[in-house]
Amino acid sequence: MDFEYSDKTKALQERLSRFMAEHLYPNEATLFAQVGQSGDRWQPVPMLEELKAKAKAEGLWNLFLPESELGAGLTNLEYAPLCEIMGRSHWAPEVFNCSAPDTGNMEVLVRYGTPEQKKRWLEPLLDGSIRSGFAMTEPEVASSDATNIRTEIRRDGDDYVINGRKWWTSGAGDPRCKVLIVMGKSDPDSPDRHRQQSMILVPMDTPGIDVRRMLPVFGYDDAPHGHAEIVFRDVRVPASNMLLGEGRGFEIAQGRLGPGRIHHCMRLIGLAERALERMCRRTLNRNAFGKALAAQTVWQERIAESRLLIDQARLLTLKAAYMMDTVGNKVARAEIAMIKVVAPNMACKVIDWAIQSFGGAGVTEDHGLAYAYAGARTLRLADGPDEVHRNQIAKLELSKYSTQEGSHTGGDAAVKVA
Repeated sequence: MDFEYSDKTKALQERLSRFMAEHLYPNEATLFAQVGQSGDRWQPVPMLEELKAKAKAEGLWNLFLPESELGAGLTNLEYAPLCEIMGRSHWAPEVFNCSAPDTGNMEVLVRYGTPEQKKRWLEPLLDGSIRSGFAMTEPEVASSDATNIRTEIRRDGDDYVINGRKWWTSGAGDPRCKVLIVMGKSDPDSPDRHRQQSMILVPMDTPGIDVRRMLPVFGYDDAPHGHAEIVFRDVRVPASNMLLGEGRGFEIAQGRLGPGRIHHCMRLIGLAERALERMCRRTLNRNAFGKALAAQTVWQERIAESRLLIDQARLLTLKAAYMMDTVGNKVARAEIAMIKVVAPNMACKVIDWAIQSFGGAGVTEDHGLAYAYAGARTLRLADGPDEVHRNQIAKLELSKYSTQEGSHTGGDAAVKVA
């Protein structure tokens, strides 16, 4: 594996970093202050729209989308360090049209959408003129097991009728959110539990969609993006809105969540790097008990451990990205699962230490660390909780030894793990 960044990536790193330094970092406080300035927290942030126009004009737009002529032509490995840079600021991914859930939804449409679906939804998403949501998780069931999903997608003539309740539908609070990708059961009696589900495109203005509430995350509403609880009551859409075909929802989910998971991990590395930078500056400039915090062994240990954790997570992210590019997402599923566990836990630890270095100031919004921690901690649940990924990693590891004849290296008998 060669993780040397390509000349194309290095050039984009420099351009992205310069854009962030000139336009994003100096304006972060203003961007947060503009949320709700009009009296409605769910309206677009004016300065954010200005920055998006600047980024688009500079060609820093749609940098994701590997294996597609619609993006920047980057592999997952080439995109990783760019996504890391974006992860340093809450606002950056949207500025470059590289934010969730739109990226995942665009990848679904690129891979599985019909020409008509691409024309209606993919093109405006790529242009940034609309946004989208992804409705998969449900409050009544353990959605970490996607086969539990209860939302009904029933065929009725030339239409499908949808009934169910979803939550954590990210992006649904934004008035620019015009379409949802909804996962539900179209064939609950299928003997193959992974062929019971389908995914379907549902315009937000369809009658029967009831946005019940926007869910807070550790007290933050994440406006104007937000995470909605939505009830679907006899929501009727044309049969042509079905993605890929009935019973293909689980397959689409696996294809969608792989890139989405690793993008979160790439961004978390950037978030952790910025937290470490803040920690270092704080400990160098803060005295306690007669000397700088940085001179105290406990802080030297935490800073050193943070560097170890970040670099380890970055290398595992690059390995997973490299494997996605070379052998495909399915073969890389162990590496994707591993980094999905490692990166959020790493970020939580580093950000927590950064908070501690600031004392009481760390839990305010003066330094952005409390909000950063809330986001990192949420990602230990989003796109599958730690426990599910650890179970998959263990099963894949055990499968190497699950022969009755015994291990080739040790000769110990083994049993199959379900």
